[in-house]
Amino acid sequence: MLLYGALSGPLPKLGVVAVAVLAAVVMLHPRARVQALAMLGALVLAPVLLLGDIWHSSQLSIVHRHPAVAAVGAVVALVAVVVAALVVRRRPVLLPCAVILALPFRIPIQAGGATASANLLVPLYFVVAAGALAFIGGTLRGTSPAEAASAPPRSEPARWLERGLAAYVVLYAVQAAYSSNFEKALEQMVFFYVPFALAFCLLRRIDWTPRLARGCLALLAGLAVLFALVGFVEYATKSIFLNPKLLAANQDHAYFTVNSVFFDPNIFGRFLALVMIMLGAVLLYARRQRTQLVTLAVLAILWGGLVLTLSRSSLGALLIGLGTLAALRWRVGRAVFVAAGVVALAVAAVAISPTTFGLNQGLNGASNGRPDLVSGGIDLFGDRPLWGFGSGSFETEYGAHHRQPGQTTIASHTIPITVAAEQGLIGELVYLAVVAAALVTLLERSRADPARVAVAAAFVALLFHTLLYADFLEDPITWTLLAIGVALSGRPPPALETGTTSEQRHPGRLETIRT
Repeated sequence: MLLYGALSGPLPKLGVVAVAVLAAVVMLHPRARVQALAMLGALVLAPVLLLGDIWHSSQLSIVHRHPAVAAVGAVVALVAVVVAALVVRRRPVLLPCAVILALPFRIPIQAGGATASANLLVPLYFVVAAGALAFIGGTLRGTSPAEAASAPPRSEPARWLERGLAAYVVLYAVQAAYSSNFEKALEQMVFFYVPFALAFCLLRRIDWTPRLARGCLALLAGLAVLFALVGFVEYATKSIFLNPKLLAANQDHAYFTVNSVFFDPNIFGRFLALVMIMLGAVLLYARRQRTQLVTLAVLAILWGGLVLTLSRSSLGALLIGLGTLAALRWRVGRAVFVAAGVVALAVAAVAISPTTFGLNQGLNGASNGRPDLVSGGIDLFGDRPLWGFGSGSFETEYGAHHRQPGQTTIASHTIPITVAAEQGLIGELVYLAVVAAALVTLLERSRADPARVAVAAAFVALLFHTLLYADFLEDPITWTLLAIGVALSGRPPPALETGTTSEQRHPGRLETIRT
């Protein structure tokens, strides 16, 4: 009760700004000790803000009824995080592997406030907390030079990217102060921006050796194959494991959509497409026949899973990512020529059989009403073009101004439109600056480095997907790709020597590059 009273009134808004500033300090301050103190502050303040928001919600009823049991549970969780932190301190290489393994897994939990329920990345939060404690302990005690050392050198565009990310997080917190849905903004900050920013700072400090990059990609590929197999089982049994709403929707259509362990087929499709793009980089740069055959087999399985999602946005992202790979691996002109051919074939297929692609329902019906959502978002931007309606307010404001009878989906599913409506021109400019800095950081001088090519192509595909669906900085994969890209940006491009391979000069590289 004391906690709830302390966090009523203007204090939650000040707390959201404070935790955003702490995350920005972690991202931007050059001294590891200051980063560690700011990280510790963010780890403490974020849960306090969340508890204040959901103190009277039903999911905390057990805390009110059985406070002793809740206290024991909290102690057990804290001990588990501390033990995991000790393991990470002794074996730092386990942190990036654990992050990769935790990325896809979401647990349905009531979030309280404006959101009745949410699919939260609880395993990832655990990993980030353990990694943060390991960094904080080693830095403040001064017993681990590796943890106290500054981050690896990075390029100037990477530094601008870090500034842009920090500015976006802080601006989002400031603009939450006048939002009509402050609870949603608070949850976005606590569940997404702050933990993902901490994960970004931890991952950019990692020495992403070719061997580590290859191992993490193998983990991703293994997860993707496992999820695709789950999707095959769903399709064969016509059952959905985790999303009853999707099962009901499947019963209303002639087709059947799978979602595997994800709660949304489009998010499942995005994950498969990104993994396929990174495996495509291996296929392009590999020279060992065994590696190519194994990669092709995995790609075939993932392609089957992607098709069963029926996610057109994910298929488009896959094409964009593969086009980026081709442009980086070969000449841009050749990639554009091939892309034009693929587009021509797609247009011909749609023209021959528009019913197959749902276009007989019109553009609105084929896209689940997204043109109306986009136009409604543009109208909201026109009403408040400079500062917008406030962070997290799109659903509330669209529902009040434009919602149609029977319309259930009122998220814009187009990130630039969401940013424009919620944060106005101010937020849109910061968003565009982040995108521009990210593209320059990931693409600049990346052609000769397979790991950088894979990360850049995957990011471009993800960026395209956010134009048709949702979740840009709300997706931990975005921050993970950016962190790896920043860490690799300071690495000089591989020296190509006549008659040798990069595997001979750099053992463990993603794959050999014949020169």
